[in-house]
Amino acid sequence: MINSIKVIAVTLLFSNSCFAQHAMLASISLDEATQQIIEGTYDKVLGAQTEIVDGKTIYIIKVLTPDGRIQYFKIDAETGQLVS
Repeated sequence: MINSIKVIAVTLLFSNSCFAQHAMLASISLDEATQQIIEGTYDKVLGAQTEIVDGKTIYIIKVLTPDGRIQYFKIDAETGQLVS
């Protein structure tokens, strides 16, 4: 019984530390990345999602441009910069 409790406690501690390390990597949230796009010349966000590309978290923001075209922006979650 005591061994089971120890295993559960270690598992919880390990899972929380992994989550904390992942959370520290992302310096901006998906909402903040979307807000960056809205504050530009684009006012119609059609969608936003998070993807992992080559081990990096990337936010993909889909917008409707003023001239009616659909454009995608990729933002690095760690730096907040546009990815080409």
